[in-house]
Formats: sequence, C-alpha cells, structure tokens
Amino acid sequence: MHRRRDRRTADAPRDQARWAPWIAVLVGLLGVVSVLDAISPPLRPRLEALTDVLPVLVPQAAGAAVPLGVVLVLLSRGLARRKRRAWVGALAATTGLLVLNGLARSIGESIAAMVVIVLLVITRSAFTGRPDPGSRRTVALTFLASLLLATLVGAGALLADPDALTRRLPMPKLMSEVWLGFVGVSGPAQFESAQARQRLETTLLLLGVVVALTTVLVALRTARAPRHQIDAEAEHLRALLAGSRNDSLSYFALRDDKSLIFSPSGRAAVAYRVVAGVSLAGGDPIGERRGWSEAIDAWLTEARRYAWTPGVVGASESGVSSYGDHGLAAVQLGDEAVLDTATFSLASRPMRSVRQAVRRAERRGHVAQIRRLRQIDGRELDELSRQVAGWRAGQAERGFSMALGRFGDPRDSDAVVVSCRDAGAELVAILSLVPWNDDGLSLDLMVRSPNAGNGVIEFMVNELVRAGPELGVTRISLNFAVFREVFERGGLTGAGVASRVRYRVLLGLSRFWQIESLYRANAKYRPAWNPRFVCYPRTRDLPRIASATLQAESFVRWPHRHRPHLAVADRAAAGHG
Repeated sequence: MHRRRDRRTADAPRDQARWAPWIAVLVGLLGVVSVLDAISPPLRPRLEALTDVLPVLVPQAAGAAVPLGVVLVLLSRGLARRKRRAWVGALAATTGLLVLNGLARSIGESIAAMVVIVLLVITRSAFTGRPDPGSRRTVALTFLASLLLATLVGAGALLADPDALTRRLPMPKLMSEVWLGFVGVSGPAQFESAQARQRLETTLLLLGVVVALTTVLVALRTARAPRHQIDAEAEHLRALLAGSRNDSLSYFALRDDKSLIFSPSGRAAVAYRVVAGVSLAGGDPIGERRGWSEAIDAWLTEARRYAWTPGVVGASESGVSSYGDHGLAAVQLGDEAVLDTATFSLASRPMRSVRQAVRRAERRGHVAQIRRLRQIDGRELDELSRQVAGWRAGQAERGFSMALGRFGDPRDSDAVVVSCRDAGAELVAILSLVPWNDDGLSLDLMVRSPNAGNGVIEFMVNELVRAGPELGVTRISLNFAVFREVFERGGLTGAGVASRVRYRVLLGLSRFWQIESLYRANAKYRPAWNPRFVCYPRTRDLPRIASATLQAESFVRWPHRHRPHLAVADRAAAGHG
C-alpha cells in the first residue's frame, strides 16, 4: 500500500503537468482581457471615481492594468513550458489585477482573477522548470539597466515639455512622477491640460511596459545546458565506447558542443545539446545496454527540471525501444546507408554506374592513401587540414548527429583518413571516418576540390572497402538519407496521391538542402538501409523538435554570438547533407 501511495505521489506532478498548457492559455487570456478592458472607456469612470477617497499610490487611470496584462501575456509562454519563474510571476501579477479590480468594483474581472489564482496554486507542482544557475544576476542587471534607461527617457520627456506642467517639479517629485507613471499611477505633477496629461502619462506607461517586457523575456530565457563535457567525462565516455557494443553514431557523442549525462551506475550515458528549449539527444544511449534505462531516466529528469522538451534524432530501432519504455513515441526520419565490406562488389549490373566512375578515376591516375590519423605526420596533416578549411570556405558548417566537427584532432587518433591525389600529386579529396566499435567505420567528413573530376568519391569509397580486411573493418556507415522511402516510392508509376505529394514537396526542398542528391549519392552503392527515428513525448512537440534539429544540424542558422565550441564540421554536396 505504501508503494502504491508513493507512486501516486511521484506521478502527481506529471499528471498536473498536463494542465500546464491550459493554465497558460487562461493566464494569457486574462492578460489580453485586462489590457483591452483597461484601455476601454467603460473602466475609466469607475477608476476616476476613486480619486477622491483613495491615496495617490492607488492607480487612478485605466492604464494601471496594462503593464500587468502585458506581463501575463508574456508569462503565459513560460507557463506552457512549466517554468517556475513564470508561475511565481503569474501569481504575483494576477494578485495585482485582483486588487485593482477589487478597488474598481469590477466583479467579473475579480472573479476571473480569483479563479486563475486558485488554479495556479492547485497546479503549482507542475511548474518545476529551473532557470540558468547564474541568471538571477542577469535578470537583475537587465531590470536595472532598462529601468535606468526608461527613467532617463521619461524624465527627458517631462523636462522637454515644460509648458505641459503647471509648475516645475523638484527632482524627488520628478522621479516619483516618472516611476509611478511606469505602472499607470498618477504622480504629483499637475498638467496644464487633459491632452498634455494623457500624452505624457501614455509615454511613461509605454516605457514601463518596455521595462516589464525586457525583464520578463530575460527571466524566462531558456536555461542552457549546465555545461559541455569536461575531460574526465570524455574519458569516461571513451571507456564506454571501448568496453561495449555501440551504435554507428555513438562516437559522435564526443562532439565538443554536446553535454553528457551518465546513469547513476556509470554504465551508460546520453549525449545531448540544448537548442531553443529542446534537450536534443543524438542517437542511442552509449554504453552497456543494461544501463540505458537509468541514463535515459537521468536525462529526462534533467529535462523536466529545466523545463526542456526532450527529443531524440537518429535513434536506431534498439534506441526507439528503450526510449519508448520511458514514454517517448517515435517516427521514422530516414535510413542510414551501411556497406558490408565482405559482400560489396562492383561486378553486378546495378553497380555499373559506380564501376564506370571508379574506372574513370583510375584512368586519370588518381591514387588513394588510407591511414589512421595517428599514422599521418604533422606536416601532411597540416596540409590536409588547410585543404579541408579551404574547400569548405563559404559553406554552412553542418552536423550534429553524424559529424564530429574537428578534423585532424589528436584526440581522434583512431579515425581513418582517406586522401586522394591526382596524377600530378595534387590533393583533390578527403574522407574522414570515425571508429564504430572495433570492426566498423562511420563517415564523418567528405570534402573534395571544386576541380576534382567525376568519380573521385566513388573511387575512394571502393579503395576503402578493399582495404577493409587490412584495417579490420567489416562495415562502413556512409550517410543518412532523410525520407528515403518517399524518394523510392513517390517517383514510381502507380504511386498514391499522398506519396506523390510528399515526393514533390521533398523535390522542392532539395533545391535548398540537397535531400534528394544525398539519397542518390548513397543509393548507388546498393547499401543495407538501417532505419533511423525521431523520438518525442507528444505529437504537439514534433514541430519544436524538428526546428531544434534543423538548427543543430545548421540547416537553419540564427544570428548569435560566436562561440568556439559551437563550430562543427561541414559536409560537401557529395557527402553529408
């Protein structure tokens, strides 16, 4: 019985969390109604009737409810994401509205405010999202800076229009007029006309709204990941990679811009990055399968703590099963192309195009070198790195789930580098592949010179497969083809209307993101296709997770301050997309 009671207690916050979006809608509506009601004529006589019996600190203008209403509208978004600060702010602002409506004898608005307060109190345990640990100082500085700027502007507006006042105000009363005006309260100033009073008080009220808006937006800013991985965590992760059978994407958990969260036992970990309020995990958990559940639980617990939306991109079927045990649904995003070095052959008829491309490169005198990174001397590695940077110049840096973002780094000494030179010994293309357990490789980087002839990439892939036995490699993960089935089925005769529509849409998007060309570049090798999935908690979260994925992969790039750890690898048109 005690266990059953404890389980109900633990599930209570999750049950209440379902109500968070509805509470957010109610709070937003209350804010909108308060603003509209405050600026409408019917409310003004009710408030102005109080001026003879109430002290000056009681709002004497309908605009008094405007800042509170604006704040509630802003806070509703934070409530939808279950942020604790939004709950505290909404409770305070709604209480303020209740007081205003009570003084104005507005029964309907008072009842609405009381209902919202009761609902906020009842569901308080649903709003657990923490802010950044050091954000209190940022919020305080933002408030003080915006308040100072608004005060200077407001005082300047009063001093610049001396004819609007019946007498010049001393500094203390001037500041009192400005600060009270920010919240819609009439101060000690006496105006020459109602028009002058309305003009200046509206200006002060708008400045107050700007201060509130700026402060609330900063206070509700999405918490960033507590930290990126540190050296000790990276070493622990490398031990997990070496000591267990992992997925082809697991090595990319070592990206510098990913954070790690380990299971309590230390047997498994989830690698993720926080993007636009989404805790985006890449691929399956890393480590022993028996530790996956604990690692996923730790990751989801942290996501709830900071009010992040959990999402996974690139999960395998095994990962989907484990994430599904924790309540995440899944939808197939595409397929990963994997070559079996033992069965790969250019002899069959379907491989004719690849075979011809390889022969063209051979006739032009191309030569490929295949080595572990640690086997390349410093001078040549510098040359390769310069070429990679030069060939990528001007192109978007892309990658998250299948890119490491640091070619030539000595930490990746087991990576395999395939370099190709033409008959004149000029470097024309480079492939870089990271380890996949002890018998596989996963493509990280594929770049080539703009002057490289056709067939260079096919030639390098074929040479890599031929070197498989010497490298101890039996499988090579080439790439990830998004919506592969749509391209395979949508262009077939007899395809359904829905398939044709999806096919046409993806063809249009391929003009910008090379979706189709990436699929074609992999399909010609006749690989085995391993499905990859996106995992999500609720259907309504899919658009946010999709947007975060596009940002993480740098298909969509928003302006931001440059951060060195966010630099990631690009893949040229012939390679990763």
